[in-house]
Amino acid sequence: MDAATRQIRLINAAHYFTHYCLLILPTAVLAMAQPGGMFGESYGPILALATGMFVCYGLFSLPQGWLAVRLGRKALLVAFFMGAGLSMVATGFASGPLTLMLALSATGLFAAIYHPIGTAMLVEAAGDKPGRSIGVNGVFGNIGVASAPVATAFLCQTFGWQAAFIVPGVLCMLGGVLYAREPAFDAHGAAARARAFPDIPKFLVKRALIVLMVIAVVSGFVFNAFTILIPKLMQERLAESPDLLPLVGVLAFAATLCGAVAQFSVGRMIDRTTLKRIFLPLTIVLVPTMLMLAFVQGFAALALAGLTAACVFGQVTLSETMAARYISPALRTKIYSIRFFVGFLGAAAAAPVVGYLHTSTGSLAVVLMVLAGASVVTLLCAVFFPDRREELQPELWAAVAAE
Repeated sequence: MDAATRQIRLINAAHYFTHYCLLILPTAVLAMAQPGGMFGESYGPILALATGMFVCYGLFSLPQGWLAVRLGRKALLVAFFMGAGLSMVATGFASGPLTLMLALSATGLFAAIYHPIGTAMLVEAAGDKPGRSIGVNGVFGNIGVASAPVATAFLCQTFGWQAAFIVPGVLCMLGGVLYAREPAFDAHGAAARARAFPDIPKFLVKRALIVLMVIAVVSGFVFNAFTILIPKLMQERLAESPDLLPLVGVLAFAATLCGAVAQFSVGRMIDRTTLKRIFLPLTIVLVPTMLMLAFVQGFAALALAGLTAACVFGQVTLSETMAARYISPALRTKIYSIRFFVGFLGAAAAAPVVGYLHTSTGSLAVVLMVLAGASVVTLLCAVFFPDRREELQPELWAAVAAE
């Protein structure tokens, strides 16, 4: 196994833990919300304690490019594994709402390291055709999203809610030990040996960058809110009894696993066609699907949740590839940092919005209608995004630049 392959596999593992650690609480809260419990008995207020986690997750992504220059990418990814793992363990020992909120916020702070650093390194290690590697990497993140509810439900039911945080925290720290033993990968050298980045006309770069930043805000909110509400949605529509918590986890896993399949498929298609020709159909399907999901019951809700997950997660792979195709390697870490910082504006709002609207209305129908409305903005972005054959044949950009 060469250095680039090992690097990609370790980055994939980091992506898995990033999304897993952020989505333990939405399922654990179903076990934590008990009459007379230390956190109270209401779903909404406990879920809202995750707001600080998502704020830190977005806010601290901004300085990662600056830190990478001074500390090195490897040191930052080791800090991610160890810091996020230790924070999850600390969450398991929380003794009240304040300590729970602080431990969750620390988890978000360390989780903020991954995307700006790991994604840029992944693109550079993947070479000239990053689509497949980005797609596979997206699958690992999606499996983290999908396995969080099922594993959390099992651990809560078997050992208590504390184990749902402590066990993955220990495993994450073990990942940090393995990564620390790996020699630093020369990502910049790999990028230099790859094909030179083309000279893309500035007006197209600006157009792609505008779309990238707008969808960062909107999709950050939609992605975060949807992944947060899936366990509660499955409980309300298919498994209301408290004894069926493991079933809730399995159903949530099944729905989000559709997103993993979509990300892998999108990753393979990206290297064969332009981004817009995948982006536009996904957004066209997402809006009505999300709207129908607000009203259906039973197994129809599971089917629509799976289709919605496929569209939502597929868009993540596309947005990461946008930067790979239109932003030069020298600027990618900075752009990824800004993109995820901008995304926090939407992502941080997800937990309090879901909690507040559910408490106010008693269901998730209004939340899903709000998400459908937000998805219309993503649809407009897809319409505005360039559709250029030069994406697949970068050597043709030279002729465009000469015009």
